Amino acid sequence: MLWSRRLTLAALAFAVSLGGLAAVSIGQAQAADDDAGKILKSMSDYMAAQKTISLTFDSSLEVITPEMEKIQFASSGTLLMQRPNELKATRTGGYADVELFFDGKTLTVYGKNINGYAQLDAPGSVDQLIDTLRGRGWALPGADLLLGDISGTLMSDVISSKNIGLGVVGGIECHHLAFRNQDVDWQLWVEVGDKPIPRKLVITSKAIGGAPQYTLVVKDFKTDVTADQAMFEFTPPDGATKLDVDALAKLDELPPAAPAKGQ
Repeated sequence: MLWSRRLTLAALAFAVSLGGLAAVSIGQAQAADDDAGKILKSMSDYMAAQKTISLTFDSSLEVITPEMEKIQFASSGTLLMQRPNELKATRTGGYADVELFFDGKTLTVYGKNINGYAQLDAPGSVDQLIDTLRGRGWALPGADLLLGDISGTLMSDVISSKNIGLGVVGGIECHHLAFRNQDVDWQLWVEVGDKPIPRKLVITSKAIGGAPQYTLVVKDFKTDVTADQAMFEFTPPDGATKLDVDALAKLDELPPAAPAKGQ
């Protein structure tokens, strides 16, 4: 799995806080018929069959400071994708206000807060775009949910999987699935019913002290949307500055590194 190598995050949490109750409930889930892989495959097939997808999301990324203090950075955004090769996304956080346009030929990332944009030639599909960006150092942990074969990618280096049971995300009943890789653990909540939509993703690291996590919550998921090519093309606003492509990495959800007060 690509992001398991790019993003090392970590956590254990609720089993400790809930003590014996959590241990009993998880043990029962493990003893039950473990169909986590089947549910993931069903979700993967459903997502791949959707020509056009729109959604909104909330995400958070935790970091651990040199003083072992855990800090969480939150952002929200929107996404519109038309398979196989068109994508538009926005993300607004405390340190960046970004729009992304991909028309099958060129990727443009526009920083609204700096009125600057960077472009990258990237002819191909959305899957190929994700591979290209990861090759340039972008982690993109939630992007696996946009791939044409989500299950094949995510299960490629899974050590174990289990169906924990049912959970509720945003008022929607979901299957709660848990998977383990060598470097990360990850959980996925998939909507129950004939529309197995991914509703929540949590990636946890086993390699970084302090147990930072990445969390993505999917909201307002729609497939009955109309999109035309012009929606995925970028027109520079008045006064916008074209930046070097290396500036793409700086339009991040994290602030630049800075010494703590008094240091």
